[in-house]
Amino acid sequence: MGLTSQSTGLSALREASDIQKFSPGDIVIALAGNPNTGKSTVFNSLTGLNQHTGNWTGKTVATAQGSYRYEDKNFILVDLPGTYSLLSNSAEEEVARDFICFGNPQATVVVTDATCLERNLNLVLQILEMTDKVVVCVNLMDEAKRKKIRIDLDRLSQLLGVPVVGTNARSAKGLKELMDAVYKVALEQTAIKPAKVKYNNEIEKSVQYLDSQISSLIQDKMSSRWLALKLLDNDAAILDSINRHLGFDLAEKINYGSESAASIWPSSDSIADSSALRDEIVTSIVALAEDICSKAVKFENENYNELDRRIDNVLTSKAFGIPIMIALLGVVFWITIEGANIPSDIIAKFLFWIEARLTDIFILYGLPDWLHGALVLGMYRTLAWVASVMLPPMAIFFPLFTLLEDLGYLPRVAFNLDNYFKKACAHGKQVLTMCMGFGCNAAGVIGCRIIDSPRERLIAIITNFLVPCNGRFPTLIAITTIFIAGAASSRLQSFIATLTITGVIVLGVLATLIVSKILSKTILKGVPSSFTLELPPYRKPQFGRILVRSIFDRTIFVLGRAVAVAAPAGLVIWIFANINIGDASILDHCAKFLQPFAYLLGLDGYILMAFILGLPANEIVMPIVIMSYMSTGSMMELESLDALRDLLISHGWNWLTAVSVMLFCLMHFPCATTLLTIRKETQSWKWTFVSFLVPTIAGILVCFVFAQTVRLLGLV
Repeated sequence: MGLTSQSTGLSALREASDIQKFSPGDIVIALAGNPNTGKSTVFNSLTGLNQHTGNWTGKTVATAQGSYRYEDKNFILVDLPGTYSLLSNSAEEEVARDFICFGNPQATVVVTDATCLERNLNLVLQILEMTDKVVVCVNLMDEAKRKKIRIDLDRLSQLLGVPVVGTNARSAKGLKELMDAVYKVALEQTAIKPAKVKYNNEIEKSVQYLDSQISSLIQDKMSSRWLALKLLDNDAAILDSINRHLGFDLAEKINYGSESAASIWPSSDSIADSSALRDEIVTSIVALAEDICSKAVKFENENYNELDRRIDNVLTSKAFGIPIMIALLGVVFWITIEGANIPSDIIAKFLFWIEARLTDIFILYGLPDWLHGALVLGMYRTLAWVASVMLPPMAIFFPLFTLLEDLGYLPRVAFNLDNYFKKACAHGKQVLTMCMGFGCNAAGVIGCRIIDSPRERLIAIITNFLVPCNGRFPTLIAITTIFIAGAASSRLQSFIATLTITGVIVLGVLATLIVSKILSKTILKGVPSSFTLELPPYRKPQFGRILVRSIFDRTIFVLGRAVAVAAPAGLVIWIFANINIGDASILDHCAKFLQPFAYLLGLDGYILMAFILGLPANEIVMPIVIMSYMSTGSMMELESLDALRDLLISHGWNWLTAVSVMLFCLMHFPCATTLLTIRKETQSWKWTFVSFLVPTIAGILVCFVFAQTVRLLGLV
């Protein structure tokens, strides 16, 4: 999915709006709501699908469809992107609005948060302007009860004029009642008289006149009152969508009669500022939402959010916000580093045991050595290496990351760094995509969908590789442990290694800000867009759901992509190491050719070739270096870090080489999996090439400046 209609979910909605694609008896239901209301949890609970539910604004940027059975009817539930408004300020709002307007759903379920109902009612009232087939789902009733917020659901239903059902989707409470209400509304078995927003006399007069004209033209295809408001609003984007749906230009069909066109619109004083009319509309909606809430919601404890505020005063403060964030990041990496060693060793032993059995089969049947080398020592060994190195850290990191997400901490990270990204002319949500990139840069690129602006989304995609992914940690950890933490006692080595890795992460963040600023002033000029960043309430995490989401939605998905490119990469590596030209292998010739350039960067030719051959998966960079130095013809792992230290030092490594390798590991071209993901997300080979070029140039420049400065000062 790219920076086109596909990435915003528009193509999915066009498919969903074509009812002929469903079975004749299917009942199509739209599921709308603000972010962080539990909308996707309602979707998952009803349909049984395991769609990821993020705990930050705008996480669901593409639609999902699922089905469920109720009263012998098949319901198709379309999960729309979370949005605060339908006034088309972003692609997500357009997606939700267009499907509700033109997708012909038999009913629309609007999911609201019981703890902040007044704000959520703004969206409910906007949808009621568009359709009367609405069911309001007041979710998170348990949290409202805990905060001593009392909601009179019957009174709320009377005031809104549509069915209102209280739920707690996490525990499936109230979902049966919700399905029953949806069933009755979809089959028109319940009386509905939705509340209508009353605007000032001038707007109401214009709306009534246009409504009388429109109703005879559209023949109940959609709300004529809503169309009248859109004509008054004169939003070109929504008018184009309306005209395409109707098949004619609505404005041209208006019969003004004895009225002049100017007299139908509000007075010129009101429209001198193009936003005045919309401001009046929004003000009226907000006023009605406040009035309804004052009659249906009671707060027994006015300070119900006091604890959250106190926590935020620390976690988002200027003094403690960023230090706590860095400390938490360090803890996550320390747990990942310490916890991954044993399972990684177990998986490696098992997979290499299988390799030995495959070798026995080749020997038994007398198959040629070159075939064994290509298939077993090349393709299979690379697959085994990638799986054993990637799986354990991801299986630890992603659940920890998801835990922070479920708690509601990640939006605080974005809040703390938002000002820095604004100064870099980038988007504050880019912080969240960077957090995803720590696990896998391909996942981070996909996460860039949450950014509305195409320009800022491209900046986030291009710079995502400047934060190290799970695949680069083994190289960084090995080098850090040998050359930086090696002199310390064994108990302190992991602690020093964690501090060093955390420092590398901070350097990556600084590089991201600098490169984002350069991009925004050159090929992607622009100013940062404003956006709403909601700080959701802190919530008790659901550990079972966290494990399912992190393991299946992220770990297995990312591992599958990496394995898909690892097998052919293994074959290429084996060919480079085993086919000779003259008295040396292709790998030796390439390394010798690259040696002068690599020396300028503080590296050597074999190290640079390892990065090039490691394009499919960063996990195999260090094994390729070992293979090159030992001339084994296939990748291998040494028994201990001491053996690796002796090997590297014997081939000229010193602290300059180690730091240069770490810097280039941090900043160089994305892996093949990430590049393929970038191509799919941007639908452009040009931006894929730019994404390859930008971090590589940054890495070359940083390494060159560092290496030459150290040598000039005579420090090596």
